[in-house]
Amino acid sequence: MKEREKFGSRLGFILVSAGCAIGLGNVWKFPYMAGKFGGAAFILIYLVFLVVLGLPILVCEFAVGRASRKSTAKAFHTLEPKGANFHNFSYMSMVSNYVLMMFYTMVAGWMMYYGVATATGSLSGRDTQGVADYFSGLQASPGVMTFWMVLVVVLSFGICSLGVQKGLERITKFMMICLLGLIVILAVHSLTLDGAMEGVKFYLVPNLDSIREAGLGNVIFGAMSQAFFTLSIGAGSMTIFGSYLGKDHSLLGESVHITILDTFVALMAGLIIIPACFSFGVEPGAGPGLIFITLPNVFNQMAGGRMWGTLFFLFMSFAALSTVTAVFENILSYAMDLWGWGRKKAVIVNLILIIVLSLPAVLGFNVLSGIQPFGQGTNIMDLEDFIVSNNILPLGSVVYVLFCVSRYGWGWDGFLKEVNTGAGLKFPRGVRPYMLFVIPAVIVIIYLKGYYDMFSKRGPLVLTAWMAVGLLVLALISWFVFGGKKRRHK
Repeated sequence: MKEREKFGSRLGFILVSAGCAIGLGNVWKFPYMAGKFGGAAFILIYLVFLVVLGLPILVCEFAVGRASRKSTAKAFHTLEPKGANFHNFSYMSMVSNYVLMMFYTMVAGWMMYYGVATATGSLSGRDTQGVADYFSGLQASPGVMTFWMVLVVVLSFGICSLGVQKGLERITKFMMICLLGLIVILAVHSLTLDGAMEGVKFYLVPNLDSIREAGLGNVIFGAMSQAFFTLSIGAGSMTIFGSYLGKDHSLLGESVHITILDTFVALMAGLIIIPACFSFGVEPGAGPGLIFITLPNVFNQMAGGRMWGTLFFLFMSFAALSTVTAVFENILSYAMDLWGWGRKKAVIVNLILIIVLSLPAVLGFNVLSGIQPFGQGTNIMDLEDFIVSNNILPLGSVVYVLFCVSRYGWGWDGFLKEVNTGAGLKFPRGVRPYMLFVIPAVIVIIYLKGYYDMFSKRGPLVLTAWMAVGLLVLALISWFVFGGKKRRHK
């Protein structure tokens, strides 16, 4: 049997795993969430939930991967007791990674396109409407979007084709070091802008008035949701990196390092964007359009804006590509673990498959814009994002936690032994009741609240129908994974 590939260094594991976690959710969503929910107050609550909610689930994913030496395709089969059905989650995990890449490759292409457009001066001299029209023009051009999407797919699979150490580890380390360097340079520059300190004050000094204005419940739920989604947990993306990891260090210690790095990038992204917004009188809670419409306007007004804008989109491209290559590695591992394919064959088949599967999201903004899954103004990407973010990630996290701590899955003793193998921080034995009852309950609340937020503005009939769908999905997953014959884990 061929020996499992491994990372060449501990730093490689940390940077590759962090690269998977550090995606557009950190550098795109976090700053506008902070802006929307009152800056520092949101950040403090977010950090608490990151530790009590995100970190334990991340440890679970790494533990399943390292103990099984498999991707999610076979990890549960290897560790579960006889008669358990947790292995059924393998298929949900595989689907989620493919669906995520069906739109994420397109958005990564947008980042690269904007980097080139900014560097060549295509956005220079445009007024606010001109910048908005430029983004609309990109979305209306299926050929341009397809080209950049294909470029992202080819580049990322090209990296993965070189193997874990020579490809994924070596190149992701380079991208991550560049990303961290760029983010520090951009943040320092933002802090030198006129009026930037007002943005820093808003961002880093807690303000009770901000909490009252946004609503305490909204701030808490927004922070809890962001902490949950920021680490890329629930879909098995971290399991594969655990399977390449040695036993020298405990998994809690490694997970803490990755969480700190992930949080550092998110906080620094806010230090880039929010002071710049304050300096030029722009609303920091402007939503997803912040990146492609609001910030290019800011760069157009800034001295040396063309250079700073180019560096910003280069940073965003590294963040996107580090996630794409990490998820592609997970996708390749499915084929290699399930069917025994070589890496080269898995790359060729999946490269073609991902390009084809990514076309609906691209065409959903133009040729297929008439398809509006959730009503007026929605598109195919919204449906794909909803499947992953609102369904598979939260429900997958519940599966991971219960698999690790429940006697019907791998079991607490096996999990604890694996997590605490090696030097470093040890996972406390006494948290089992918290992980068994509290974390799953919180995640289910996040899951149902996600449905409510998505459909509450579409009328009571639509809301009721979709909430019923959400409960049905929850029931089906529960039956699919937890149903059937059970035996105590010995």
